[in-house]
Amino acid sequence: MHNDRIIGSPSKSAGRLAQRLYSSFVKGEFFSTNCTTAECVKLVENTSRDINIAFANELAAISDEIGIDVFETIQLANRHPRVNILTPGAGVGGHCIPIDPWFLVENTKAGDFVRHARKINDQRPIDIARKVLTELAKTKGKKVALLGVAYKPNVDDCRETPAEAILTELKQANVDVAYHDPYVSNWKCPKLNSLKQAEQWADLMLLVTEHDLYRTEQPKGLLLNNCGKIINS
Repeated sequence: MHNDRIIGSPSKSAGRLAQRLYSSFVKGEFFSTNCTTAECVKLVENTSRDINIAFANELAAISDEIGIDVFETIQLANRHPRVNILTPGAGVGGHCIPIDPWFLVENTKAGDFVRHARKINDQRPIDIARKVLTELAKTKGKKVALLGVAYKPNVDDCRETPAEAILTELKQANVDVAYHDPYVSNWKCPKLNSLKQAEQWADLMLLVTEHDLYRTEQPKGLLLNNCGKIINS
């Protein structure tokens, strides 16, 4: 309601009609342009997010190699007034951010940077799954509980969720996988109905999506965060 609106239209009269309609409920400002630019603005917004997330995820990989805490590094770097690095995680999900960059560069020769960011974020859940397998081998366990399978915290939307790629990788390694998510009633593997059940069933738990529940009731047992680092054991 309070967001600004970019109106793409083939003529000034069509733009004025669209603005009149939106003015009945939108409090933000209006900006008129042509249809192609308006569509690109939306794609650029989500592509910018994807690239920034890719940088955070790449920083996490670099930090692993040189032995520093990526979260502390980002927190301190963000003290600079012109730096705002996002938090790394298990990948990128949802119906917009993983998809829109491809629309932006679909018919262009330029855009290698955009394509590379997509590659980084698509690879991220596979890398996290491999970290899970490494930790699981140490315990000689065979059962993994995924905590949170929605694509972002506190929603029930699983479109393009990184949890799916993680699940695929673990199942290919013959790992038994179940999930717990307070918002998602049915998904692609068996559901654990409570955190206690997850703790008792799993040899290892992976926090994929940081629902508020997992902050207030941190599970007990071998738990990895969504960067594949051990939180508690």
